[in-house]
Amino acid sequence: MEEPILDNFSYHYPPDLLAALIETIPTLVKSKKLLLSFFRSAGVSTSILEPYKDIISKDKDSIKMYDITHELLIALNEQGDQALSARRKILQAVVDFEDFDTCCYENRRNEARGLVWKVREIVNRKDSFTRMRIEKENEKLKNFKHKEAALLAEQNKKRERIKKVQSDLTSLFKDENSQKRGKALEKVLNELFDCYGVLVRESFTISGNNSEGIVEQIDGLIEFENFLYLVEMKWWKYPIGKSEVNNHIVRIQERGGHVRGLYISFSDYTEPSITACHNALNYGVIVVLAKLEEIFRLLETEADLKNWLKTKITAALIDKKPLLL
Repeated sequence: MEEPILDNFSYHYPPDLLAALIETIPTLVKSKKLLLSFFRSAGVSTSILEPYKDIISKDKDSIKMYDITHELLIALNEQGDQALSARRKILQAVVDFEDFDTCCYENRRNEARGLVWKVREIVNRKDSFTRMRIEKENEKLKNFKHKEAALLAEQNKKRERIKKVQSDLTSLFKDENSQKRGKALEKVLNELFDCYGVLVRESFTISGNNSEGIVEQIDGLIEFENFLYLVEMKWWKYPIGKSEVNNHIVRIQERGGHVRGLYISFSDYTEPSITACHNALNYGVIVVLAKLEEIFRLLETEADLKNWLKTKITAALIDKKPLLL
């Protein structure tokens, strides 16, 4: 038969199994000495068996095999984990018992077979529930491992994408064409935002209503924590001045305060440009200033872009510091 799940009884025999074992074990041997040998072979300590050995040697009729079995199994149950190995071996010996013709009294063989069958039924019944629980737990573990593997694969994919962003940013230093470099910067930074799950709309233009052609060029648009941010990106050698920042502030004002602004520059910002963003708060216009140097540092330290962006937005809103370095 299939081996029972003995961990089901790791602390003690449940009442129905305990009663069945007490009734069954005495029918499997022909003498009290053999009964003690049965328990000794299961690993029951000599110190526990010795008192019964003395009783039997002095007056074998003074105690019954049922009483010895009852007292020993109760004692083993009370020992908890200390007697775990012995309880397992006893149960296994009963469940696997087949030698009825040799070991049992002739007039008790059928009784012994019935009792062993009863023990097996109890074990199998409990095992069926245990096996279902184990199968359910194994399925949960399998699903967890599958999700964990998928998450790990996604993290590795994200890590590789971020490494490529870092490499692409670094390669921009080699490009002498400022216009080409600026367009490439837009693409690289939009890819970086996308890596972190920040919704991105790449650069787009807006045309006039009276056939005047393109009236507005937007480098990018991101959605972060339920707010839209118009993104302006510059890779200039000279500092970003007030007029450049004001152009971005006007774009935001023209949208009725429904969007915010994010300005990312390779070069520094002048004091007037920072002041302009500070003063724009009085009119409900929020502009966050960032330097490309911060992006490089973030990539080198493998910091989280969302945490970085949230910190800068909080500084601009609460502390009125549009440029937090």
